[in-house]
Amino acid sequence: MFFISSAHAQSAAPAGDPGMMGSLIMFGGLFIFMYLFIIRPQRKRQKEHNDLLGSLSKGDEVTMTSGILGKITKLEGDYVVLEVNNNLELKFQISAVHAVLPKGTIKAI
Repeated sequence: MFFISSAHAQSAAPAGDPGMMGSLIMFGGLFIFMYLFIIRPQRKRQKEHNDLLGSLSKGDEVTMTSGILGKITKLEGDYVVLEVNNNLELKFQISAVHAVLPKGTIKAI
């Protein structure tokens, strides 16, 4: 008799676990938060940067991620050659271009 009463006491558990549904909702909310505030803005910035790199041409004045300003003299595949002074040209990876400056910016500085 002692075993039968304990078996009935154990079977009185609720049918569904409310904690499980709450956990799923929490994980779903976390994923939505990360998508809206982290993943989507980063993809947008990456697309804008790729568009910028695709539109580069000879004669554009650019600033590099290192802070160097220069005028593009050659585009060689994945590299860009900048004229930073009258007789000084430097070669950078094209992905290091940070921004395109308005024409005449370098002479104005």
